[in-house]
Amino acid sequence: MKAKAIVFEAPKSLSVRELELAPMGPRDLEVTVAFSGISTGTERLLWEGTMPPFPGLSYPLVPGYETVGTITKMGTEVSGLAVGDWVFLPGSYAFQGVQNIFGGSGACLVVPHERTVKLDPSLGAKGVLLALAATAHHVFTVGRDNLPLAYPDLIIGHGIMGRLLARMVVAAGQPAPVVWETQPLRQKGALGYEVIDPDQDVRKDYRCICDVSGDSGILNRVISKMATGGEVVLAGFYKQDLSFAYAPAFMREASIRVAAQWKKHDLDAVVAMFHEGSLPLEGLITHTEKAEDAQRAYEIAFGDAECLKMILEWL
Repeated sequence: MKAKAIVFEAPKSLSVRELELAPMGPRDLEVTVAFSGISTGTERLLWEGTMPPFPGLSYPLVPGYETVGTITKMGTEVSGLAVGDWVFLPGSYAFQGVQNIFGGSGACLVVPHERTVKLDPSLGAKGVLLALAATAHHVFTVGRDNLPLAYPDLIIGHGIMGRLLARMVVAAGQPAPVVWETQPLRQKGALGYEVIDPDQDVRKDYRCICDVSGDSGILNRVISKMATGGEVVLAGFYKQDLSFAYAPAFMREASIRVAAQWKKHDLDAVVAMFHEGSLPLEGLITHTEKAEDAQRAYEIAFGDAECLKMILEWL
């Protein structure tokens, strides 16, 4: 069986071509993809060729970990799902002859059923936001076993991750965070919180600061804005090593945490938010392109400040 997929042949070299799919096993599903998202974090680094090395990273590769579609076939040992279910997939490993990093940008995917999340079909294309929302939720829970959630009162960056974080804080009934954004185009669109240019901020009492900007020089700037005993949560992805001046951090007894990939409890929490409607999702998907126009889609996703989330339409 073959399916069309986005292939990064090399950094900044893209094609849409048919690839062989691994055969289905008894615990696998075949999913016909409707939409897949373009990540402006990790996927941008793969596109640029600036992703820090990790095992399995090589070209050509199929990117993508934000995919929704319909189950069209099921293995004999699959239970709890049905043909026709609308599901989210955080990528796949089924495309042959390429690296699957993360293998979700294709017209049809073969995946173990354990990797799927059943969603209400009324969510439609908004289902692609599940991975980002779970990553945002992980900011509140990482390293906090059996402790209260840490809600940020300052968020750096008003892209899609910053908006999801801010909306989650407001939805939880917590004090609205301040959001820093340097690009005027991205300072609009706040729902129940304030977005300001960092140069306008005179506060120096933030307890929990979350950075989703990916700015490797952010620590020196935000530690000076921190209350004693405050913390910085790094939730961006950084191409360069981070460093900071020790004396200001020492005087504030600053803590630094790193939030990486979401865990199952984050995903479960966000699925409930999606289905309850407690997390506003409007205005987050700003652009849609046909999969065959992927070159144009990637250029817009990575080059247009007004593009918060680009999705590819496969059907």
